[in-house]
Amino acid sequence: MISLEWQQLLTHTLGFLITLWVLKKFAWGPILGLLEERRQKIADEFASIDSEKEATEQLKTEYENKLKNIEAERRQKIAEAANEASKLSSDIKISAQEEARNIVNRSKEQLTRDIASAKVQLKEDMVSITMAAAEKILHEKLDTSKERQLISGFIDGIEKA
Repeated sequence: MISLEWQQLLTHTLGFLITLWVLKKFAWGPILGLLEERRQKIADEFASIDSEKEATEQLKTEYENKLKNIEAERRQKIAEAANEASKLSSDIKISAQEEARNIVNRSKEQLTRDIASAKVQLKEDMVSITMAAAEKILHEKLDTSKERQLISGFIDGIEKA
């Protein structure tokens, strides 16, 4: 069995109590102060993290809203550009049709002038040929073989013209 010596036990107990009192008076306060300071620092950091997290969430929400607005503006601008392109296309088509009509009208007018000019030229050529044939007939003696020859030459001249 273990024998206990009361004197030694009492000395150890008394030494433990004195050590406990000294630690409580001089060490326990500063240690608890350090622990409280550390706990407060950690709590402040968590509060800071929470506030930054809230700020980040708010910024994220703002950016998402801005992106939605940008997307809506982009769609609106695309629609406006499409409408403008459609209007411009219509204007160009109308302008091209008017230009085509003008070209056709000018061509018809030019063709009419060319036909009139050709008719006048043909008439003048016919008059010249007829006058030349009449002149030859008048200068030549009037016999049937000569007349037939002159008329044949006249017809050949008309065919050539």
